[in-house]
Amino acid sequence: MRVRLLGAALVLTALLPSFAMAECVKAMPPDPATRPTKPTAPAKPACLDAKGGCPGWEAYTFNDTVKAYNLQIAAYRPLAEAYVKALNAYVKASSDYAQCEVKALQ
Repeated sequence: MRVRLLGAALVLTALLPSFAMAECVKAMPPDPATRPTKPTAPAKPACLDAKGGCPGWEAYTFNDTVKAYNLQIAAYRPLAEAYVKALNAYVKASSDYAQCEVKALQ
């Protein structure tokens, strides 16, 4: 009886490491559809570099375009930062997964 109990304990001890080792969690990249699109900068009118400069209406139009672009960039920045944060989390999760797989082989 005692030998049988000792044998069962040895078998259980031999099997425990495989049960105790959790399965490695695969990393999931962020959805590419969530990647924000950077707004395009407004084209500078040729008259800005000309000697006489731009006529008033063209300068005002360009100024309004730059203001609108600045608003778009302000909205884009937090979205881009969130996407970069998700990418960095993916890199970390990939590293953790690789280390888990290496440990499973040892």
